[in-house]
Amino acid sequence: QVQLVESGGGLVQPGGSLRLSCAVSRSIFSIYAIGWYRQAPGKQRELVAVFIMSSGGTNYADSVKGRFTISRDNAENTVYLQMNSLKPEDTAVYYCHEVGSNNWGQGTQVTVSS
Repeated sequence: QVQLVESGGGLVQPGGSLRLSCAVSRSIFSIYAIGWYRQAPGKQRELVAVFIMSSGGTNYADSVKGRFTISRDNAENTVYLQMNSLKPEDTAVYYCHEVGSNNWGQGTQVTVSS
């Protein structure tokens, strides 16, 4: 079973940046794809970005295109989510997920507020 551990969340002002990390317990080459999801209070969990390991392909929610970037570090078995130009509506708990499995991280809180 893959273990996923997120880190990097916190409080940031509007317009600021954060980088989230998802540490994966086994080689990411053995995984089809890793996605970042978020869930705001009272809302459903939604897909933010996904990274397909074999092709390096990525996909983003329309709401974050041009502001967020998903990437990987093969040597560190880590998937990152660089978040720039943050808005208050980006406030949520962010989770990483092994696509096609039941493996989820514990989540990391991101709060965008002045």
